[in-house]
Amino acid sequence: MEIKENNSEEKRSVSFVEQLIEEDLAAGKNGGRLQTRFPPEPNGYLHIGHAKAICMDFGAAEKYNGVCNLRFDDTNPSKENNEYVENILHDISWLGFKWGNIYYASDYFQKLWDFAVWMINKGMAYVDEQTSEQIAEQKGTPTTAGTPSPYRDRPVEESLRLFEAMNTPEAVEGSMVLRAKLDMANPNMHFRDPIMYRIIQTPHHRTGTKWHCYPMYDFAHGQSDYFEGVTHSICTLEFVPHRPLYDKFVDFLKEYDGTAEKGLNDFRPRQIEFNRLNLTYTVMSKRKLHTLVDEHLVNGWDDPRMPTLCGMRRRGYSPESIKNFIQSIGYTKFDALNDMALLEAAVRDDLNKKSTRVSAVVDPVKLVITNYPDGQSEEMEAINNPEDETAGTHTITFSKNLWIERADFMEDAPKKFFRLAPGKEVRLKNAYIVKCTGCTKDAEGNIIEIQAEYDADSKSGMPGANRKVKGTLHWVSADHCVKAEVREYDRLFFVENPSADERDFHELLNPDSLHVNNCCYVEKYAATRKPGEYLQFQRIGYFMADPDTTDAAPVFNKTVGLKDAWAKKNK
Repeated sequence: MEIKENNSEEKRSVSFVEQLIEEDLAAGKNGGRLQTRFPPEPNGYLHIGHAKAICMDFGAAEKYNGVCNLRFDDTNPSKENNEYVENILHDISWLGFKWGNIYYASDYFQKLWDFAVWMINKGMAYVDEQTSEQIAEQKGTPTTAGTPSPYRDRPVEESLRLFEAMNTPEAVEGSMVLRAKLDMANPNMHFRDPIMYRIIQTPHHRTGTKWHCYPMYDFAHGQSDYFEGVTHSICTLEFVPHRPLYDKFVDFLKEYDGTAEKGLNDFRPRQIEFNRLNLTYTVMSKRKLHTLVDEHLVNGWDDPRMPTLCGMRRRGYSPESIKNFIQSIGYTKFDALNDMALLEAAVRDDLNKKSTRVSAVVDPVKLVITNYPDGQSEEMEAINNPEDETAGTHTITFSKNLWIERADFMEDAPKKFFRLAPGKEVRLKNAYIVKCTGCTKDAEGNIIEIQAEYDADSKSGMPGANRKVKGTLHWVSADHCVKAEVREYDRLFFVENPSADERDFHELLNPDSLHVNNCCYVEKYAATRKPGEYLQFQRIGYFMADPDTTDAAPVFNKTVGLKDAWAKKNK
């Protein structure tokens, strides 16, 4: 067994899933071959919970020189379409993973149908004409046996005829299902004659109107794994009780294709389950995410408040930060609620290394350098990223009239206020030291302008410019900046675990989760940055240009602050 070396600075711990894979490879199972798969249903956009599965499925294959295929579980045409397929492909690529092959469960519809017919002929399956409510009631409880369906022992020929009728345009949805004949007294409820096929009269996004009867997940999934040669079927904990049924159907399939008779029992997919990724102040339920989008409670699947990968990408999260976060929380057999602050810390850590530093003022007040020549301006050199020597520099224009943050001035400042106040000096970043000489107020007493004088010999980089002052402020030239819109985001829900709250989740939405600021000013260099380029607004936080941005009206999304302001605010 050859394992690729890990090039990260820190040695990564091996998860229990990887330990099981290593044991199988060391034992020579499946011919020492590793093949995984990522099997999303194309009925929505991927969220960060899917990213955890992606990192394991693709990451394990990469680590152990195996292959990970992408398979779309497209067995329910009423909820699936090509839009979701395309976005799933995009999201996986954005995370930095490559699939070996692309498959679809619909590739196997004929194989699965033929297998189901074989099961009927063997007396292992039958057509049931009861309602879904009757079937559910007759299944019993985990402690009491179920009641057999009155159709359980119907003749094989009759079930075959009805099964064929289920796959016709005239078949009525809900009128019939095909069930496996297993064990109505089994303590595992999934064994109590599970449904294998149901009627759906919705055209399929790939097969059109060829099929009117579609396999259930439990019947299609394990068989698809087997058809493709998957060695390790890695999934989340809710599939633990499904595992015996998964194995049972594979047993039937091996009998059907003759491998059991030939003694070819070495290969069978091994299902391994790990805990799901749950985050505070959001939901991962596709049903609820669909509701948020469909009811316009958010601005689409890629709304930056959503836990979707496209939403996080639009907000400015990097794929590396998401993968680092997933690595940090690990894979266990116990469900947990992960703090959103941990994800945001991973985002800060990664963006600090790669973001370009720019100047922006989000709550502006005018600063006039009274002794700076009228009409004069000069270009100041600004370092793009002090964490990356290769990132280079850009220039920012300095002039007499500047914008600074309103919070950076106090008329009556305490002793330890190291920003601008009457009689106090600060350095304007990349420029000069200035001393405040006064301020101007409007009729209501609001400060509308601050005056200061600059020290012409204190320009950054000049000989003798290393005079020490305690405060450094960022700024933009009022005559050379661009007005921008800034969108700042708070938690989507105001309760920590909305999924566990018994109230209607609509009542739990945070009404202040989006704040739009139309009074921000950014330096011209920042205004030219495009979506996908990571920025740090100095002293404020990390930002990224939104797809809504234009040359005339730039729009920026706040990715995350420089510090965890949420924790401080909610103490």
